[in-house]
Amino acid sequence: MIRAVVVMGVSGSGKTTLGLALAERLGWHYVEADDQHPPENIAKMAAGIPLTDDDRIPFLTNVANAMAALKDEGVIATCSALKRSYRDLIRDRVGAVAFLMQVLTPEALRARMKHREGHFMPASLLDSQLASLELPGDDENAIFVDGDAPVDAQVAEAISALKRLATIA
Repeated sequence: MIRAVVVMGVSGSGKTTLGLALAERLGWHYVEADDQHPPENIAKMAAGIPLTDDDRIPFLTNVANAMAALKDEGVIATCSALKRSYRDLIRDRVGAVAFLMQVLTPEALRARMKHREGHFMPASLLDSQLASLELPGDDENAIFVDGDAPVDAQVAEAISALKRLATIA
């Protein structure tokens, strides 16, 4: 049984909102990946510099370790997890994981990022994230929900898909 879910996707997609709502609904732990970034990564992103794969390894390792510590009780984490290799790193440390992604247009993402306050990730980095994004495959326990739908509808859709994956009862 899968007891670990990563709400993945580019910045501005609503990962935190969905992740918190899903964790609350399931009674699972929640891990905010933004809190797992080393200070050097935050400084680079705040300066508008995209992270490299090497920059992401400590971040992904931190996310995976936090999830692994909680997976037996159920854990929802938010993490961009843009590339399959990033998701593989998480799977290698956590075990079975479902990857949940909100589907939105680039225009909707830009609009969300421009109206977001107090976040270190500038809208100028969205294009680099979209260019890096490798959609999860069928073999990755991938779940896609409509990112424009109300959060309650996204949660219901995610829970329905998790039940089909035999993730939850």
